[in-house]
Amino acid sequence: MGSVRGAAGLPHVLMTWDPTHLPQAFRHTMSLASSGPALEISRRAVEDQLKICGHKRDADVFELFLSQKELTDVIDLSRFKNLKYLWLHHNKLQGITFLTRNYCLTELYLNNNAIVEIEGLHCLPSLYILQLQHNELTNMDATVKELTGMLHLKTLSLYQNPFCQYNLYRLYIIYHLPGIELLDRKQVTEKERRSMVTIFNHKKAHIVQSIAFGRKVDDSWNPQSFQQKPAQRVPSDFAFADNVDKTVFDDPEDAVFVRSMKRSLMAFTFLNWDTVPKREEKYLEEKDTDPAQMLTVTLR
Repeated sequence: MGSVRGAAGLPHVLMTWDPTHLPQAFRHTMSLASSGPALEISRRAVEDQLKICGHKRDADVFELFLSQKELTDVIDLSRFKNLKYLWLHHNKLQGITFLTRNYCLTELYLNNNAIVEIEGLHCLPSLYILQLQHNELTNMDATVKELTGMLHLKTLSLYQNPFCQYNLYRLYIIYHLPGIELLDRKQVTEKERRSMVTIFNHKKAHIVQSIAFGRKVDDSWNPQSFQQKPAQRVPSDFAFADNVDKTVFDDPEDAVFVRSMKRSLMAFTFLNWDTVPKREEKYLEEKDTDPAQMLTVTLR
């Protein structure tokens, strides 16, 4: 800000232009004007697709192919109530704010853009396939939160995003989106589902381990060693059967652990082939060979 003197010798104040001093409604109008060219390009792209497909009514539009159009923004597509398939890959989009009432959309291809957040996708309950690879997503928690609740989502691609560099990225996504069957073009396996429970849900993992009949409980999931609480003794006049452990535990899980350590044993016996004489040893040696030995492996 500076000042000059006019012809009458009075000072005139020169103000620098600051858009934040403008009314909010006027600033919103300016924002729309700046995005006007981008929206006009997308509007033309949509109209061209409608002409190519020969659609005259919005209700007849089931798919839109808008890839490789150099789009940085897209007009509101809520007019297409029956839209099921939408291709927007290989553009320059940074956000997703144009899908608000497309409840029938089942397949959405947004790969190879510059998307930094996916706010608005939770409004698509019918989504089955979502392609978001090769974008600029950095907040994995926000991405998962937006996709949580999509019960029909089965195929998801997120590779080549910045947050994919985390070591446990894949297991984290599988844990928070258990309905996903195909992640980053790879089938989700049962081993991965068990691993994500062990890593992200320690309490559930311990319960699963405690009821795993036929094998010893593995307490390695807990970084702290198992600490049994002090046992209490019941009154001497309390009647127990002879085959019942009279120890009472404060925590039921402690009782489960102790019981697991007292399970019956399972034994496997098989032939030790290292002690079986070979053909040369059997027919060429003069002295008698020792008989073959049996090995027994005992498991709890």
